Amino acid sequence: MTDTLKDLMEFQRETEALAQVAGRLGWDQETVMPRGAADQRGEEMAAMESVLHARRTDPRLADWLDKAQPATEADARAVALIRRSHERTARIPARLATELARLTSVAQGIWAEARAAEDVAAFLPTLDQVVRLVREKGQALADGGDAYDALLQDYEPGATGAGLADLFGTLRPRLVALREAVLGAGRQPKALRGHFPADKQMALARDMASAFGYDWAHGRIDKAVHPFCSGSGDDVRITTRTVESEPFNCLYSTIHETGHAGYEQTVDKAYRLTLLGTGASMGVHESQSRIYENQLGRSAAFTSWLYGRMQGTFGDLGISDADAFYATVNRVGQGYIRTESDEVQYNLHVLLRFDLERELIAGRLAVADLEAAWNDRFARDFGFAVDKPSNGVLQDVHWSVGLIGYFPTYTLGNVYAGALHQALRADVPDLDAHLAKGDATPATRWLGERLQRHGALREPEATVTAACGFAPTAEPLLGYLEAKFGRIYGL
Repeated sequence: MTDTLKDLMEFQRETEALAQVAGRLGWDQETVMPRGAADQRGEEMAAMESVLHARRTDPRLADWLDKAQPATEADARAVALIRRSHERTARIPARLATELARLTSVAQGIWAEARAAEDVAAFLPTLDQVVRLVREKGQALADGGDAYDALLQDYEPGATGAGLADLFGTLRPRLVALREAVLGAGRQPKALRGHFPADKQMALARDMASAFGYDWAHGRIDKAVHPFCSGSGDDVRITTRTVESEPFNCLYSTIHETGHAGYEQTVDKAYRLTLLGTGASMGVHESQSRIYENQLGRSAAFTSWLYGRMQGTFGDLGISDADAFYATVNRVGQGYIRTESDEVQYNLHVLLRFDLERELIAGRLAVADLEAAWNDRFARDFGFAVDKPSNGVLQDVHWSVGLIGYFPTYTLGNVYAGALHQALRADVPDLDAHLAKGDATPATRWLGERLQRHGALREPEATVTAACGFAPTAEPLLGYLEAKFGRIYGL
């Protein structure tokens, strides 16, 4: 390694270490921070962002990047990612980066309180400020191009709003047709009813994370208003939430976040604290959380094991057998919440948000009109009305913390997961025998070797293509959904 390349990598390593510290501040804020500390935390987050922005735009970077002579594929990719980060960050004024960090830190608490109080009006003025600053950021990054496309690059490099709209347009008709067929079927699974104490849910949630290989020596689980995963390398933390009448919320949120954590914990240790040492994109990251949660965690084999564990934990569930329990886990019904949605309707929740946030950034939708636009669109897509703001426009944390452009990666992740699942099943034909014992190791090992260990070594679609052996399309996902729910509902 040349001296120039060494200097560049050491500087970047320190930057990534500081970014991890900033991330830990965010984890603390959403889990254990005292409520009264929000304003001070905003100042702390702003200070960290100011330091990070200065490092990512440091004049020495341009010189190092010009002179660096990478000798390996990993070094060449690391240099390319540093160059991308440097060029993008340089387009954002330091004042804007700092102001956005300060505002979004405070906005998260305002959103949480407004959500708890069902008070949209208490949050919209803050959201309006967030949208204005994010729009300004997008315009700075776009340099005359489409601001939303520019924002997308933070989450899914190479994606465009138009390209995603085309992909989602192929999904929508078949998803709507499947939903209508399922909801109109004569066979309807029984819903789970009862009281499920929070402490027992959390104990079982730990078992779920363990079944999917979560490394407890380098992680922990806590509660948050909105489940998330935080960190990378040797410190990767997950959160979940409990509702004592809805244990699947806790259990499947845990499996979902374990998918994110499994990716971060499995990246090659040589990539730690570099731009290679994380997921290739949020779409690829979501592919891991979604395949863990759905194709594996909601499979007939795994739910047969979970049925026994839940009976042992909570007693009689009022469900006759493992087959009926599998249908209950995958039950399609009227629901408001994206994170609790069944596989058939989940992507319709995402498409709603994708369309609305594109309109917000384009300036065609005012924040003051957002709740009405959300409620109108929800009624059209789902056939019933939103009953309260926490089930509507206030349900997600993303916009409050400035993550505009993130939502479409959930559906892109589902598309990637469909392709990965098809390849996984072909390579591991005895997978169900292991899942039926509560052991997802053959699947997590396959994903770890084929995809997770490589981190951000490749571009997003190339990452999935290399893992699958074929380019991802929507067809594997749609075929999987139609076959699975066709069997459950006797279509």
